[in-house]
Amino acid sequence: MTPPLLWAEGLSRSFAVPGGRRLLAVDGVTVRLERGRTLAVVGESGCGKSTLGRLLLRLYPADAGRIQLDGVDIETMPNLALRRRIQVVFQDPFGSLDPRQRIRDVLTRPMRLHGLCGRPAALLRAAALMERVGLSPDLLDRFPHEFSGGQRQRIAIARALSVQPDIIVCDEPVSALDVSVQAQVVNLLQDLQRDTGVALLFISHDLALVRHLADDVAVMYAGRVVETAPAAQLFANPTHPYTRALLAAAPRTEVGARQHVPLTGEPPDPTAVPPGCRFANRCPLVRPVCRENPHPPLLAVSANQFSACLFAADLPAVARPETADAAATPLANRIAVYRSARDAAARTTP
Repeated sequence: MTPPLLWAEGLSRSFAVPGGRRLLAVDGVTVRLERGRTLAVVGESGCGKSTLGRLLLRLYPADAGRIQLDGVDIETMPNLALRRRIQVVFQDPFGSLDPRQRIRDVLTRPMRLHGLCGRPAALLRAAALMERVGLSPDLLDRFPHEFSGGQRQRIAIARALSVQPDIIVCDEPVSALDVSVQAQVVNLLQDLQRDTGVALLFISHDLALVRHLADDVAVMYAGRVVETAPAAQLFANPTHPYTRALLAAAPRTEVGARQHVPLTGEPPDPTAVPPGCRFANRCPLVRPVCRENPHPPLLAVSANQFSACLFAADLPAVARPETADAAATPLANRIAVYRSARDAAARTTP
C-alpha cells in the first residue's frame, strides 16, 4: 500500500510559561495529506493550527509523535533535503522577505543553495517564476518594499515554488490582503497546484475560502483535531458541535433564522486543561459522560468523516438553504469574476 505524501501521528507540543507551567498548544494531533490535494486546517485563534504547521515544517521540535514524508521519518532527513520538499508561505510576506535583498536574489538563492542549477539558469528560472505568478520579470531588480502586499505574497509563492517542492504550507496567506487581491492569490494557488501537482496545507480561519479551495478539512479546537472530512461532506453535514458552531458563526448572505445556538464562554486554559472533552464547557449538547471520560478520539461517523464527539452519530442533520451551495458564496463569485477577466485578457494578448 502506497503511504500518503505526508502523515503526522500523535503530534504534541507545549511551551514553557512564567510560573513553571506549560502551555499545551498541540495535543495528540494526527493528519494526512495526499499528493496534489489541499488539506485545510481551520479553527478559532489560539487553537494551535499555526503551531501544527510549524511542527510539520520542523521549525518546532515535537514533544511527542512522528511525521513521515513518503513513509520516511522526517527526523532522519537532513535539513536541506527536508526544505527542498516542504516549503512555506507565511501570513506576512513583508516580514518573510529580506528587505535588503533584491527579488532576483530572493528567487535564485534557494535554487543555488539546493544545487538545482547555476546562476545563469537560475536567473532564467526566476524570470519564468515571476511570469508564472503574474508579475513582470522586469521587476526582478526591485526590493520588497517597492511592491504592494498582494505582489509581495505572489513573490513569496514564487520563492516557495523555486525549489519545486512536494508540499507548500500556507499559513493564513491571504488574511492580510484585501478581498479583490485574495481572489487573485486563491486563483494563483489553484492554477499552480493544477500545473505542478504540489500539495497544499492551508491554514485559515476564513471558512468561505476553505470551502472553495480545500479538498479535505481538519477542524482544530484547543489543540486537538475534533473533526476531519472531505470539504464538501463537512460543510454539508458537520458532525461535531464545535464544527457546527464554527460554521454558524461565519458571515452569510442567506436570509432567515440561524440553525445553531451561538457559543458562550471561552476555550479552556491551555496551561490547565480540564479533564474530559475540551469542548464540554461550551457545548450546548454536553452530557455528564463528556466531563468524566478522557477527551474522545476521532471516531468514524461515515465514509471518510471522523468526529471526536461521543454522540456525533446521534446529532440531527443540518438543514441548509439551497443558496448555501459552495458555488454561490461571495468569495466564489469574486474568484469567478477575476478568473473570467484574466482569461479574457489572456485571449486578447498577442
